[in-house]
Amino acid sequence: MNLPLMMDRLRSYVEDETPTGDAPALNAFADRLVHRYAELGGTARRVAAATGDHVVADFPGRGALSDAAPVLFLAHHDTVWPVGQLAGAMPWRVEDGVIHGPGVFDMKGGLVILESALGAVSEADHRPVRVIVVADEEVGSPTARELVKAESAGVVAVFGLEPPHPNGDLKTSRWGSTRIRITVTGREAHAALDPESGISAIDELVDQLIAVRKVVAQHNHVLCNVGTIEGGGRTNVVAGSAWSDVGFRFVDPETEAAVLAAVTALPAVRDGAVVEVKVMSNRPAWQPSPATDELLAKVAAAGAEIGQQVGGAAAAGAADTNLTGWLGLPTLDGLGPVGKGAHAVHEQAIAATLTERAALVAAILRTI
Repeated sequence: MNLPLMMDRLRSYVEDETPTGDAPALNAFADRLVHRYAELGGTARRVAAATGDHVVADFPGRGALSDAAPVLFLAHHDTVWPVGQLAGAMPWRVEDGVIHGPGVFDMKGGLVILESALGAVSEADHRPVRVIVVADEEVGSPTARELVKAESAGVVAVFGLEPPHPNGDLKTSRWGSTRIRITVTGREAHAALDPESGISAIDELVDQLIAVRKVVAQHNHVLCNVGTIEGGGRTNVVAGSAWSDVGFRFVDPETEAAVLAAVTALPAVRDGAVVEVKVMSNRPAWQPSPATDELLAKVAAAGAEIGQQVGGAAAAGAADTNLTGWLGLPTLDGLGPVGKGAHAVHEQAIAATLTERAALVAAILRTI
């Protein structure tokens, strides 16, 4: 594996900023991926979505495994960072063997790792390989869910290119993740002359969020984060509308069902206020399974052949591997570079782990 070449490609990917929802930027990057996968011997296509196109690529198998069931790799090309982040608070830089910049860790490093591994096994016997690169993973993959379900049919195993655990361990299960939007409609009125005629949507939303916290407190192993609040307009007008996006994490489907049932049934506190709750995206809990344990053992054996020790552990964060794990497919995640700072301004990846992870992915392709 050629680390300088990998770093050059990673820099070019990072400098091509791709915020979630920026369809022109994401589509331009998707074109780059389609071209790159064709260079590596695959057949790739863009799959249209209003908020940015996804990419699906198929690489033929070779030798005795050419007709075997494919392995699937899941990745994404959107990031949480807006255009301009690179020129502002997060410039590309390499210091003491650590790469800094928006998306180096989550997860353009994973894209470069996969490309390098595919190039490394071009002359080796291996199964067919399918790749799905999602454009809206950072908001729960609402437009990619059915695509992932369809393209994962018939695969022998699924590998995610998300970041690993801090010590490099792979991820063997994930909590479920659901994002909801609470929308409140009230009634506007003059805040001083006629406040009694108004119904404050903001006050109602605040009370709804307190009620949500009380629901969450009744259950173990539930995470809840109020990510966005908007509403109202002027301080002399009773707010007529307000909304909030709330993210939940669940350890199991039963808890998820109970919490969502309670939250969606919360009544309005104020007479005349209208409260609506909509599920914006959902990733079911991917729970531990013998199939994943068996896959981890095979990956550990592949790693041992190249002098790498591979471990695995459960993860709280969610990703597209939630879906394949939930579907019962043997699934592992965390084949991206080792680093830290996902979704934070100190996002970084250890440069040397780019080649290490690419070597591991290549070993997986040759042996699984």
